[in-house]
Amino acid sequence: MGGRLSVGKNEHVVIIGGGFGGIAAAKQLSNYRIPYTLIDIKYAFHHNMGALRASVQEGFAKKTFISYDQTFKENFKQGKVSDIDLEGQNVIMENGEVIHYTYLILATGSTGPFPGKLIEPISRETAIQMYEDLVQEIQKAETIVVVGGGLAGVELAAEIKTDYPNKEVTLIHSTYVLGDSEVLPSVRRGVKDILVNKGAHLLLGHKVNNLSELDLNKALKDIKVLTNKGHEIIADMVICCTGIKINSSAYVNALQGNLTEHDAIQVDEHLNVKGMTVVFAIGDCAHVNEHKSAYTAEFQAIACVKNIIHNIKHEPMELYKPGAPYMMVTMGRNDGVGQMCGCNVGKLIVTYVKSKDLLVKTSWKKMGQKMPS
Repeated sequence: MGGRLSVGKNEHVVIIGGGFGGIAAAKQLSNYRIPYTLIDIKYAFHHNMGALRASVQEGFAKKTFISYDQTFKENFKQGKVSDIDLEGQNVIMENGEVIHYTYLILATGSTGPFPGKLIEPISRETAIQMYEDLVQEIQKAETIVVVGGGLAGVELAAEIKTDYPNKEVTLIHSTYVLGDSEVLPSVRRGVKDILVNKGAHLLLGHKVNNLSELDLNKALKDIKVLTNKGHEIIADMVICCTGIKINSSAYVNALQGNLTEHDAIQVDEHLNVKGMTVVFAIGDCAHVNEHKSAYTAEFQAIACVKNIIHNIKHEPMELYKPGAPYMMVTMGRNDGVGQMCGCNVGKLIVTYVKSKDLLVKTSWKKMGQKMPS
């Protein structure tokens, strides 16, 4: 816990993005009694580590959405940021509202297709119902194709085969590397072995040619999935887990000269946007040589707030030192593989630490709210 910090009456930190990094920064600022506003397009924090289980297990979705306003009260503002006025130090909302900042933290995260991501201005109840509806569709389907073999795809395939071992699940991936290419080869092999042992079919080195023509996330009959190598699969349902990209819409205009080719924000060793002293970036949107995860986003948030405090107190800022990749790949409630401190960790540790409940209790605790049963 921090202590009250003596700040000028005009100090105000604005955080754009309420993912793991954004809420961690907001909690730190709250601890130090530093005035702030947290902005997100959604009405509730999405614990998207649990998104894929919420797609398969009835009643789990309500544990993955936590209302912002109950935690952050008047410090939370729901809405979409349309632009940033760097010279005037203002955040411009889509509805025309202007929010002044003395420090700005960009924590916009990444975006992608449902169910792996859900970034829409809808109520908590509507978001939960979208996942409950998908659970029903998956229950009706007998043959399911999952497109994309990154972390979302492999975890979804494993969740389906864990709860419904008799369903036929085919995972199609454009390369021969499953999961995350940054982790140890032994972890990637572990992911593949678990899927094979669960009975999933793997079609690697194939791209789906007609994905844009398919009805996704619905149980239908005789869906034809065609690949670039002439392979045809007839399925009852297709779920897309590809297309994850940095969510740059809030800053892409203002920071044109500070972006990588994938719209990540170039930052210095203090997590400042390069060439700027009061604008910071953390999490998926920050170009840091570090594995992208909820854990690293939270760690960067803590470092970022420390540097804001140093700046307010006119002290030298601390260098941010990226850590070794920390990754736990959950493969259903009863299995998983990962790495910590450069070493492979297996089923027992991953299941105990993460796979059982996907750390949903931790997020409710951090938000200071009681998790529904």
